[in-house]
Amino acid sequence: MTEIFTILALTIASGGCIPLGGLIASFEHIRPHWLQREFRHFLIALGGGILLGAVAVVLIPEGIARMERSLFSIPLFLFGGCLFFLIERALGLRRRESPQLMGMILDYLPEAIALGGMVAVSSPLAPLLALLIGLQNLPEGFNTYRELIAHNRSNRRTVLKVMGAMVLIGPLAGLVGYLFLSGYPALLGGIMLFASGGIVYLIFQDVAPQARLKRHWGPPLGAVVGFSIAMFSEMLVVA
Repeated sequence: MTEIFTILALTIASGGCIPLGGLIASFEHIRPHWLQREFRHFLIALGGGILLGAVAVVLIPEGIARMERSLFSIPLFLFGGCLFFLIERALGLRRRESPQLMGMILDYLPEAIALGGMVAVSSPLAPLLALLIGLQNLPEGFNTYRELIAHNRSNRRTVLKVMGAMVLIGPLAGLVGYLFLSGYPALLGGIMLFASGGIVYLIFQDVAPQARLKRHWGPPLGAVVGFSIAMFSEMLVVA
């Protein structure tokens, strides 16, 4: 029961950053041109940096360790990237003009499953993964709100309700990971590696191209800051 409560607390806290980011983005009166262009691109890059950091300092090292450093780790990583490519093509994400929304769901779901599995095996890095998920969800929520408002012309309240409903993805996926992965550490590691491959694909397919802004250095610096946040968080846990 304590582990279930831990999973619910971690996933709700990390998922709650999605509507929080959307709420921050809804304040249109704060220099809207700057908010739409420079700050939005900075946050896209910041979220990408945190995603990359989560892959580098948690998901891949933990995944390889759970699989006892098996060479099967490499094809699983590649399979994740290829499958996310196929999913994106099948859903027509480029045509829907909502890469932030679908990208956020695609990386959040396997991460939450992995988080539930990590709690089940009492991994000390479970709170760190939850922190990184929350940190990435905040800028992704911000950018998803701006994306939905710009392309779908939905009203503010409707968009925030939809984003609030996305919080439920985390607890449900976390409980799946807890219930079905607790006795299978190699399977948990495989999911981490699979998710890592998919996340890396999404970073370079959707996040990085959107982050670029001519004659501005904020977006690439945001990616560096995001990655350094992940490094710092991992160092605090290990220490």
